[in-house]
Amino acid sequence: MNSVLVLKTNISSTNVEFVSDYLKNEKSKTVAICNANTLVRSYQNSKMQEKINSFDIKAPDGFPVAKASKILYKNNQKRVDGYKVFHETIKNGLDSNLSHYFFGSSEKVVAKMIKKLKEEYSEINISGYQCPPILTYEELCKKEFVNNMIQHKADIVWVSLGFPKQEEFIYMLKSKYKIDSNIVGIGAVFEWVAGTKIKAPEWIANIGFEWIFRLIQEPKRLFRRYLVDNFFFIIYFIKQYLTK
Repeated sequence: MNSVLVLKTNISSTNVEFVSDYLKNEKSKTVAICNANTLVRSYQNSKMQEKINSFDIKAPDGFPVAKASKILYKNNQKRVDGYKVFHETIKNGLDSNLSHYFFGSSEKVVAKMIKKLKEEYSEINISGYQCPPILTYEELCKKEFVNNMIQHKADIVWVSLGFPKQEEFIYMLKSKYKIDSNIVGIGAVFEWVAGTKIKAPEWIANIGFEWIFRLIQEPKRLFRRYLVDNFFFIIYFIKQYLTK
Protein backbone atom coordinates (compact mmCIF):
# COMPACT_ATOMS: atom_id res chain seq x y z
CA MET A 1 0.00 0.00 0.00
CA ASN A 2 1.27 3.46 -0.88
CA SER A 3 1.86 5.94 1.90
CA VAL A 4 2.92 9.57 2.20
CA LEU A 5 4.89 11.29 4.93
CA VAL A 6 2.79 13.76 6.92
CA LEU A 7 4.87 15.37 9.67
CA LYS A 8 6.82 12.20 10.61
CA THR A 9 4.11 9.58 10.14
CA ASN A 10 3.70 7.40 7.06
CA ILE A 11 0.02 7.97 6.36
CA SER A 12 -1.62 5.39 4.09
CA SER A 13 -3.06 6.59 0.79
CA THR A 14 -6.36 4.78 1.06
CA ASN A 15 -10.12 5.05 1.45
CA VAL A 16 -12.87 3.61 3.63
CA GLU A 17 -13.83 0.89 1.14
CA PHE A 18 -10.25 -0.34 0.78
CA VAL A 19 -9.72 -0.53 4.56
CA SER A 20 -13.01 -2.40 4.92
CA ASP A 21 -12.03 -4.97 2.27
CA TYR A 22 -8.56 -5.25 3.77
CA LEU A 23 -9.97 -6.08 7.20
CA LYS A 24 -12.37 -8.57 5.65
CA ASN A 25 -9.78 -10.46 3.62
CA GLU A 26 -6.51 -10.21 5.56
CA LYS A 27 -5.36 -11.68 8.86
CA SER A 28 -3.18 -10.50 11.73
CA LYS A 29 -3.08 -6.89 10.51
CA THR A 30 -3.16 -3.70 12.56
CA VAL A 31 -4.88 -0.40 11.80
CA ALA A 32 -4.26 2.96 13.45
CA ILE A 33 -6.89 5.64 12.91
CA CYS A 34 -4.69 8.75 12.86
CA ASN A 35 -5.79 12.30 13.63
CA ALA A 36 -3.79 15.48 14.22
CA ASN A 37 -3.22 14.52 17.85
CA THR A 38 -1.68 11.19 16.77
CA LEU A 39 0.72 12.87 14.37
CA VAL A 40 1.79 15.60 16.79
CA ARG A 41 2.55 13.13 19.58
CA SER A 42 4.44 10.93 17.13
CA TYR A 43 6.38 13.96 15.91
CA GLN A 44 7.40 14.78 19.48
CA ASN A 45 8.12 11.22 20.61
CA SER A 46 10.34 9.00 18.46
CA LYS A 47 9.21 5.80 20.22
CA MET A 48 5.57 6.61 19.56
CA GLN A 49 6.46 7.48 15.97
CA GLU A 50 8.12 4.08 15.51
CA LYS A 51 5.11 2.25 16.96
CA ILE A 52 2.52 4.09 14.88
CA ASN A 53 4.55 3.60 11.70
CA SER A 54 4.70 -0.15 12.40
CA PHE A 55 0.92 -0.48 11.91
CA ASP A 56 -0.11 -1.98 8.59
CA ILE A 57 -2.54 0.86 7.87
CA LYS A 58 -2.29 4.40 9.22
CA ALA A 59 -5.63 5.84 8.13
CA PRO A 60 -6.00 9.63 7.71
CA ASP A 61 -8.90 10.00 10.13
CA GLY A 62 -9.07 13.70 10.91
CA PHE A 63 -9.74 16.55 8.50
CA PRO A 64 -6.28 18.14 9.13
CA VAL A 65 -4.45 14.90 8.30
CA ALA A 66 -6.37 14.26 5.08
CA LYS A 67 -6.07 17.92 4.07
CA ALA A 68 -2.33 17.98 4.77
CA SER A 69 -1.83 14.87 2.63
CA LYS A 70 -3.85 16.45 -0.18
CA ILE A 71 -1.92 19.74 -0.09
CA LEU A 72 1.51 18.13 0.13
CA TYR A 73 1.03 15.40 -2.47
CA LYS A 74 -1.91 16.54 -4.65
CA ASN A 75 -3.54 13.16 -4.08
CA ASN A 76 -7.17 14.18 -3.39
CA GLN A 77 -7.05 12.27 -0.12
CA LYS A 78 -10.39 12.02 1.69
CA ARG A 79 -11.01 11.41 5.40
CA VAL A 80 -10.89 7.74 6.39
CA ASP A 81 -12.55 8.07 9.77
CA GLY A 82 -12.99 5.30 12.31
CA TYR A 83 -16.78 5.58 12.47
CA LYS A 84 -17.15 4.94 8.73
CA VAL A 85 -14.55 2.18 8.73
CA PHE A 86 -16.38 0.47 11.62
CA HIS A 87 -19.81 0.54 9.96
CA GLU A 88 -18.57 -0.23 6.46
CA THR A 89 -16.55 -3.23 7.69
CA ILE A 90 -19.49 -4.67 9.64
CA LYS A 91 -21.82 -4.23 6.65
CA ASN A 92 -19.22 -5.57 4.23
CA GLY A 93 -18.64 -8.66 6.36
CA LEU A 94 -22.24 -9.79 6.78
CA ASP A 95 -22.18 -12.03 3.70
CA SER A 96 -19.08 -13.88 4.97
CA ASN A 97 -20.12 -14.04 8.65
CA LEU A 98 -17.16 -11.87 9.66
CA SER A 99 -16.79 -12.04 13.44
CA HIS A 100 -16.19 -9.06 15.74
CA TYR A 101 -14.79 -8.71 19.26
CA PHE A 102 -14.99 -5.48 21.25
CA PHE A 103 -12.30 -4.55 23.78
CA GLY A 104 -12.48 -1.45 25.98
CA SER A 105 -14.93 1.23 27.10
CA SER A 106 -17.55 0.43 29.78
CA GLU A 107 -20.21 -2.25 30.18
CA LYS A 108 -22.94 0.37 29.83
CA VAL A 109 -21.55 1.76 26.57
CA VAL A 110 -20.79 -1.63 25.01
CA ALA A 111 -24.21 -3.04 25.95
CA LYS A 112 -25.94 -0.09 24.27
CA MET A 113 -23.64 -0.35 21.25
CA ILE A 114 -24.30 -4.07 20.78
CA LYS A 115 -28.05 -3.50 21.06
CA LYS A 116 -27.94 -0.85 18.34
CA LEU A 117 -25.67 -2.92 16.12
CA LYS A 118 -28.04 -5.88 16.32
CA GLU A 119 -30.96 -3.62 15.43
CA GLU A 120 -29.11 -2.23 12.39
CA TYR A 121 -27.31 -5.42 11.33
CA SER A 122 -29.46 -8.33 12.47
CA GLU A 123 -26.99 -10.92 11.11
CA ILE A 124 -23.88 -9.42 12.74
CA ASN A 125 -21.53 -12.01 14.24
CA ILE A 126 -20.35 -10.72 17.62
CA SER A 127 -17.99 -13.30 19.09
CA GLY A 128 -17.49 -11.51 22.42
CA TYR A 129 -16.42 -8.41 24.26
CA GLN A 130 -14.47 -7.30 27.32
CA CYS A 131 -14.56 -4.06 29.30
CA PRO A 132 -11.38 -4.15 31.39
CA PRO A 133 -10.71 -1.90 34.39
CA ILE A 134 -8.78 1.35 33.91
CA LEU A 135 -5.16 0.16 33.86
CA THR A 136 -1.96 0.89 31.96
CA TYR A 137 -1.53 -0.74 28.57
CA GLU A 138 1.22 -2.94 30.06
CA GLU A 139 -1.19 -4.25 32.69
CA LEU A 140 -3.94 -4.78 30.12
CA CYS A 141 -1.59 -6.98 28.06
CA LYS A 142 -1.41 -9.56 30.85
CA LYS A 143 -3.00 -12.93 30.09
CA GLU A 144 -5.85 -12.43 32.54
CA PHE A 145 -7.18 -9.60 30.39
CA VAL A 146 -6.37 -10.82 26.86
CA ASN A 147 -6.96 -14.59 27.11
CA ASN A 148 -10.67 -14.21 26.42
CA MET A 149 -9.97 -12.11 23.34
CA ILE A 150 -7.35 -14.51 22.00
CA GLN A 151 -9.48 -17.62 22.61
CA HIS A 152 -12.45 -16.21 20.70
CA LYS A 153 -10.34 -15.88 17.54
CA ALA A 154 -12.52 -13.16 16.07
CA ASP A 155 -11.77 -11.92 12.58
CA ILE A 156 -11.54 -8.35 13.89
CA VAL A 157 -10.84 -6.98 17.35
CA TRP A 158 -12.00 -3.38 17.81
CA VAL A 159 -10.11 -1.62 20.61
CA SER A 160 -11.54 1.45 22.34
CA LEU A 161 -9.03 2.69 24.91
CA GLY A 162 -8.29 6.15 23.52
CA PHE A 163 -5.04 7.45 22.09
CA PRO A 164 -2.25 6.65 22.84
CA LYS A 165 -3.18 3.78 25.17
CA GLN A 166 -4.97 1.74 22.51
CA GLU A 167 -2.07 2.02 20.05
CA GLU A 168 0.45 1.16 22.77
CA PHE A 169 -1.75 -1.78 23.79
CA ILE A 170 -2.10 -3.09 20.23
CA TYR A 171 1.64 -2.78 19.60
CA MET A 172 2.52 -4.70 22.78
CA LEU A 173 -0.23 -7.26 22.24
CA LYS A 174 1.10 -8.12 18.78
CA SER A 175 4.65 -8.40 20.09
CA LYS A 176 3.74 -10.69 23.01
CA TYR A 177 1.13 -13.03 21.50
CA LYS A 178 0.41 -14.78 18.22
CA ILE A 179 -2.96 -13.42 17.13
CA ASP A 180 -4.63 -14.05 13.78
CA SER A 181 -7.27 -11.37 14.36
CA ASN A 182 -7.00 -8.01 12.68
CA ILE A 183 -6.84 -5.32 15.37
CA VAL A 184 -8.12 -1.76 14.99
CA GLY A 185 -7.75 1.14 17.43
CA ILE A 186 -11.11 2.83 17.20
CA GLY A 187 -11.14 5.59 19.84
CA ALA A 188 -14.56 7.09 20.65
CA VAL A 189 -16.49 5.08 18.06
CA PHE A 190 -18.06 2.75 20.65
CA GLU A 191 -19.68 5.76 22.34
CA TRP A 192 -20.83 7.30 19.07
CA VAL A 193 -22.47 4.05 18.00
CA ALA A 194 -24.01 3.58 21.46
CA GLY A 195 -25.31 7.14 21.40
CA THR A 196 -23.73 8.03 24.75
CA LYS A 197 -21.81 10.81 22.99
CA ILE A 198 -22.88 12.90 20.02
CA LYS A 199 -20.98 12.57 16.77
CA ALA A 200 -20.75 15.69 14.64
CA PRO A 201 -22.80 15.69 11.41
CA GLU A 202 -20.78 14.57 8.42
CA TRP A 203 -20.85 17.95 6.68
CA ILE A 204 -19.33 19.60 9.74
CA ALA A 205 -16.62 16.92 10.00
CA ASN A 206 -15.81 17.40 6.32
CA ILE A 207 -15.05 21.10 6.78
CA GLY A 208 -12.85 20.50 9.80
CA PHE A 209 -15.07 21.48 12.76
CA GLU A 210 -15.83 18.09 14.33
CA TRP A 211 -13.44 18.99 17.13
CA ILE A 212 -15.87 21.64 18.43
CA PHE A 213 -18.53 18.99 19.10
CA ARG A 214 -16.05 16.82 20.97
CA LEU A 215 -14.51 19.68 22.94
CA ILE A 216 -17.93 20.86 24.17
CA GLN A 217 -18.72 17.35 25.42
CA GLU A 218 -15.34 16.72 27.08
CA PRO A 219 -13.57 20.07 27.62
CA LYS A 220 -11.27 18.94 30.42
CA ARG A 221 -10.04 15.79 28.69
CA LEU A 222 -9.77 17.21 25.17
CA PHE A 223 -8.54 20.74 25.83
CA ARG A 224 -4.90 19.93 25.12
CA ARG A 225 -5.68 17.75 22.13
CA TYR A 226 -7.62 20.40 20.26
CA LEU A 227 -6.23 23.71 21.44
CA VAL A 228 -2.58 22.78 21.93
CA ASP A 229 -1.83 19.82 19.68
CA ASN A 230 -3.80 21.28 16.75
CA PHE A 231 -1.70 24.44 17.03
CA PHE A 232 1.49 22.35 16.92
CA PHE A 233 0.09 20.41 13.96
CA ILE A 234 -0.23 23.66 12.00
CA ILE A 235 3.32 24.72 12.91
CA TYR A 236 4.84 21.34 12.00
CA PHE A 237 2.83 21.20 8.78
CA ILE A 238 4.00 24.66 7.68
CA LYS A 239 7.57 23.60 8.41
CA GLN A 240 7.17 20.48 6.25
CA TYR A 241 5.42 22.41 3.47
CA LEU A 242 8.15 25.05 3.29
CA THR A 243 10.88 22.40 3.39
CA LYS A 244 9.18 20.39 0.64
